[in-house]
This record gives sequence, C-alpha cells and structure tokens, in this order.
Amino acid sequence: MLQAPRGRIHSLANFYWESFHNTSRNGVNNSSFKPLASNYGIEGGYSRRWTRRPMSTRTDGRSKTNQAAKPSNLVRKTLDEKVSKSTALNINKTEEISEHQQLQNCCIQQMIAENKDLLDLVTFIIYDTETSGFSRKDDRIIEIALQDLSGGENSTFQTLVNPERHIANFLVHGIKTDMVCRPDVPRMEELIPIMLQFVKSRQKPGGYVLLGAHNSFAFDLPFLINEFDRCSYEIPSNWLFMDTLSLACELVKSKSEGSNAPSGTSLRALREHYKIPLVSKAHRAMSDVRTLAMILQMLTFDLKLSLPNLVTRSLTASEYVNNKRKKS
Repeated sequence: MLQAPRGRIHSLANFYWESFHNTSRNGVNNSSFKPLASNYGIEGGYSRRWTRRPMSTRTDGRSKTNQAAKPSNLVRKTLDEKVSKSTALNINKTEEISEHQQLQNCCIQQMIAENKDLLDLVTFIIYDTETSGFSRKDDRIIEIALQDLSGGENSTFQTLVNPERHIANFLVHGIKTDMVCRPDVPRMEELIPIMLQFVKSRQKPGGYVLLGAHNSFAFDLPFLINEFDRCSYEIPSNWLFMDTLSLACELVKSKSEGSNAPSGTSLRALREHYKIPLVSKAHRAMSDVRTLAMILQMLTFDLKLSLPNLVTRSLTASEYVNNKRKKS
C-alpha cells in the first residue's frame, strides 16, 4: 500500500509522502536530533555520558516566569481583521485591544484551517511517550520521541528520561529502572529546554506546531502537561494537540458493516490492518512514532481528511486542561 501512485494519495498524505516514502524503503529515518552529547539508541542503550550544561530557556516554550511569546505579524493582522469585522464583539475600532483578548475572542484552530497563509505555517509532529506507570499524579515520563512529518535533516528527536523512581511497568516497554535511573540519562527538568529547542528548530517563523499521538488525550498529553507543570514550565500556546485514536474509531465505525474493518483501534490493530511491518520493538517511543506516521497516511486517505480537518480537531494544552476541569 505504501507504493501506491502519488496521484491517488489524498492531499494530507502528499504533505509528507516524500519523506515517508523514503522512510518506508529504508526502514529508518537517517537524521535525528539528540540531546547535547548523549546518543541514545532505539533500544535504550547509550554511548556517551550525559553532561549537564547551562541552557537558555528563552525558546517558544518558556519557564512560567517568562513572558508568553507573541503571535506572528500575520496572526496579529488576521486577528485584527476578524475583530474589526465582528459586530458581535461590539468593539470600537479605535479602542485598544490586547492580543490576549483577541486570542480569547477568536477560535485559532478554525482560523488556521480557513486561512491558507496560516495553514502554511503549521509544522506537523508525531510524538510518543513511555512512562514509569499509569498514574498521572505519581508516575513520570521515561522516554519520549518526536518526528517532524516534513522530514529532512534533524527531523527526529528521541531520548530516555531519568524519572528518579522505580519503574513498575517495565514489562510493557522493556525499559528497566537501571536503564534510566543513572547520572548519564537526563532528568525531565534538564530535558524540557532541549526538547523546546528541537521543536523551535522545526517550526516555521511565527508558526504553529500540531502534535499528534495515539491515545494522546487520555495518556500522552496529560503526562506531558504534568511534567511541564512539575518542572515549572508552560507548554507553548502555539502548540496544538490532536489524538489519532478518534480517527481510528471513525474508521472502525465507517467499516463496521464490511469485511475490511480493523480488528480494533489500537496501534497494533491498525498496523496489522494496513499491513505495515514493525520496524523495531513495539511500545518503544520512536518505534511507535514511526508506525503511527505511516498509519496516519492510510487513515487520512481512508477518511478523506486534509490537514485543515486535523487542525480543527486539535486543542491547546490550556484548552485541554479547561475542558477537564469543566467535566469534573
């Protein structure tokens, strides 16, 4: 299926077809971004000692004491036009309105989806985390991986993380306590500025980042939010998160009466449904990222979804937290 003619692939698949076509042939992505001097392998090995160095946190993700990054000129111009034209807001054009108020009064995701100039500023990244257990409160992220779907040099990021605690669920991913609880593996507070630096290096100036993961809203995103909060960092407001599990549920529902339906909505069920070979061990962060990247091509093709469709299904971290508070 990965060898299908390009002309038949849906517009979203065309967005990253070239990089994944090469990936599917080679089996791996040759370029990666690794934290400082460390060189962590896909199976959790290491070849150099982790070195703590002074790191500036003045990136698009900032510590909670830093000011929020301002939207790009293009976003500000679009927002100004929206606000000035909206009669519902009943605001005098001569009245000064803060950018924060403008962002609150406009749906950024909808604006991005409807505005081609803003859509061109979206960087699509697939991510995955492995954790020390299943408790959002007590457990920690022990591995994280990201892949920019546009491909190119330094398009992947992957590292183990020192949780400074016992790993109870090592049977799930194979990561044992002695593999990560050691001085040559970075702790989360040391890793966050580096991860922010990687994402910033991939995003377009003044643009947005769309981060997708499977079961993101129930697992990966709450863990990520807790880790950022624990380390006194804020997730950047220009990061949008989407969950590919909802796409899998739509696919199963649409094919429920046919014989060509996936056996389930898990990453494994989708991989087997689309006959995608397992590149490396399942339930390791980079292996799952690469698998999801290929599955996403097929999902968006079957469901006839474009990038704007995915943007409108996304949430910022603050929107996710607020929705959870309302439900509770």
